[in-house]
Amino acid sequence: MEFEIWWLLIIPLFFILGWVAARVDIKQLISESRSLPRGYFNGLNFLLNDQHDKAVDSFIEMLKLDPETVELHFALGNLFRRRGETERAIRVHQNLLLRPDLPQDQKAQANFELGQDYLKAGLLDRAEETFGLLLNSTYSVQSRRALLEIYQREKDWKRAIEAAFALQNSGAGTRQKEIAQFYCELAQDEILNAQNQAAVELLDKSLAADRSNVRATMLRGDIYLAEHQPELALQTWRRVEQQSVSHVSLVAQRIMDAYKSLQRAQEGINLLKNYLEHTPSIDLLEVLYQASLDVEGREAATQIVLEEVKRTPTLLGLDKLLDARMLYVAPDRLQELSMVKNLVHGYAKKLARYQCSHCGFKARQFYWQCPGCSRWETYAPRRTEELNVMN
Repeated sequence: MEFEIWWLLIIPLFFILGWVAARVDIKQLISESRSLPRGYFNGLNFLLNDQHDKAVDSFIEMLKLDPETVELHFALGNLFRRRGETERAIRVHQNLLLRPDLPQDQKAQANFELGQDYLKAGLLDRAEETFGLLLNSTYSVQSRRALLEIYQREKDWKRAIEAAFALQNSGAGTRQKEIAQFYCELAQDEILNAQNQAAVELLDKSLAADRSNVRATMLRGDIYLAEHQPELALQTWRRVEQQSVSHVSLVAQRIMDAYKSLQRAQEGINLLKNYLEHTPSIDLLEVLYQASLDVEGREAATQIVLEEVKRTPTLLGLDKLLDARMLYVAPDRLQELSMVKNLVHGYAKKLARYQCSHCGFKARQFYWQCPGCSRWETYAPRRTEELNVMN
């Protein structure tokens, strides 16, 4: 391709066009800034200087003078709420609602934002009242979700069930798992009050909502055991295997205790061995080891642990194997092995936790509802180290 001299004219032309565009942008920026109310700059200045109360006063005064600043106030209120300054967020949104000429859609938005402010501040009664005003608005689904959260915080499980059904019927997705858990919560309260028949009816409703609800099955077995019907309790707990094989570790101790009460301990050990073969679990291994130690002796118990560590090598398994080995050690070697055992146990203890699959919250005990994010059934019935090995 031959070079043409006139191509050199393109370069200065581009510079000229860029300069003109910049001038136009600057003029437009100056024009827009002059059209903004003076209160906007005062409020912004107060905000940048951490004088939040004065900033709120300035923005509120500007709202009275210039209705076009409504969106600014929504943004400001959200900013305060995210920063945890709920009192200021509430004040901003309350002043928005005091405007008599506020359009209906913006009024609904202001009410929804105010409800979120109350919820963040822990003012649950005010939040409930505010969200209740929006059930027939465009914020119906969001408000029902918020109400469901409120009832769960208050542990008002009956109203939580009603809210979950209403939310589900609004087309916001299935809530069957949560509904089943709410029935379990009510059933657990009845069990504590020795109202077993009422608890059974609630557990039936729980399983009708979610046939795979392991918790309902476990509680139903507990009721049978409390009524001195260990055989029925066993039959019930063994259904957990069909619901979720990984959850059998949660009922292992119950199953073993029931078999012992029926004088059929060896049958229980054989069942747990079968479970362990198909479902590796440190919790299941713990129950099986202790039961085997009591019934079959230390050699059989040690062999169970050794085979499991070979199959699924974990620090938690090694810790249990050292427990077993200490039963054999000579007195002059006990102190040495105890040092090793304590060192391994210290590290293993950090790994012996359950973890929420949604927020990552770790806990030493198993929860049906995560204490961190309040989600239901987000804990796997296995310890964190086991999950890492499996993955």
